[in-house]
Amino acid sequence: MADSPTSAQPPAHTADHPVYVVGGGPAGLSVAYALRARGVRAVVLERSDRVGASWRRHYDRLRLHTTRRLSSLPGLPMPRRFGRWPARDDVVRYLEKYAEHHRLEVVTGVEVSRIERAPDGTGWLLRASGGRELTGTAVVVATGHNHTPRVPRWAGRSTYTGTFLHASEYRDPTPYAGQDVLVVGVGNTGAEIAVDLVDGGASRVRLSVRTAPHVVRRSTAGWASQYTGVLVRRLPVGLVDRLARPLARVSVPDLSAHGLPRPDTGLYSRVKQGSIPVQDVGLIDAVRRDRVGIVAAVEGFEDGKVVLADGDRIAPDAVIAATGYDRGLTELVGHLGVLDGRGRPVVHGPRSPKDAPGLYFTGYTNPISGMLRELAIDAVRIAKTVDQRHGEHLSRL
Repeated sequence: MADSPTSAQPPAHTADHPVYVVGGGPAGLSVAYALRARGVRAVVLERSDRVGASWRRHYDRLRLHTTRRLSSLPGLPMPRRFGRWPARDDVVRYLEKYAEHHRLEVVTGVEVSRIERAPDGTGWLLRASGGRELTGTAVVVATGHNHTPRVPRWAGRSTYTGTFLHASEYRDPTPYAGQDVLVVGVGNTGAEIAVDLVDGGASRVRLSVRTAPHVVRRSTAGWASQYTGVLVRRLPVGLVDRLARPLARVSVPDLSAHGLPRPDTGLYSRVKQGSIPVQDVGLIDAVRRDRVGIVAAVEGFEDGKVVLADGDRIAPDAVIAATGYDRGLTELVGHLGVLDGRGRPVVHGPRSPKDAPGLYFTGYTNPISGMLRELAIDAVRIAKTVDQRHGEHLSRL
């Protein structure tokens, strides 16, 4: 198969045993480039018809919270015209250009359903759509951090007659102009959607909060919060927690009177538990001015109303659940014993699980220093490890 950005069919033969990369987002593309740079043939398998599929589905308002310079993938800087905080469409264009510029071998329209050890013990067997069986010397799983929308099993939800959707289906505030909207979840997605709704003309916006988040300024006097994340990422967790407290008091106002108190737990402790800080892109001002109201967590639905943890019952016109995503890896690799109790890879980056040599995962963490930055670093490390450990069996360009 000739090198090309995309192709309708995977390689007809697998005797040369390339490295297969499952997923055509930034994690998968960066690994494919890093392998190619070492002369190793890498074939990217993407289930949609284009690279960067998950980025195309994000809401219109989205901009990176990480700087352009620290969000570029290996081998191709993001253009300066994208500005400091690249927009969603800029990221999509960049991923398309990345695959084209590096002449990556990307096969679209192929969904891998299961990864197994090859019968001959020399690598991995991938079972894919159309009855395909592909054999690779090594496999890099990069299907994305935001793979499967997660919605809590709220009791009585069927009684709610208003509009209900997961945040993955939200695009812009136009359909909600003049409406009363409840956004459930105060991660970065929920916070931004709430601000977007207010700016877009919703008559009332409430944000349901179960656990008060850490809120940080995206940039202070030109210093991006990501820079601080890079500096402290290898420091002891307790030390970073202590350093973050006085900084938060100086840079972020106390919103307790508006229902959003400062968290009891440390900032970096929360990051290690999988909860990154909310980057302020308007939430602080919206809460202070009571444009976004803070309400208790959602406990369920009853008689068409939303039941909150404090006993209140409200009847918004629409509910948008910004309740996160599952990694969606159980059917793919769950049988291999490589996932933890929450369905996340037990190891990531250049390390393979103990009993699954040659199987790698990237893009499943959300580090304080920026996901794109870290997966770009991981890509180079994975390629080096794959080349060193499996070099004698790899297909070369």
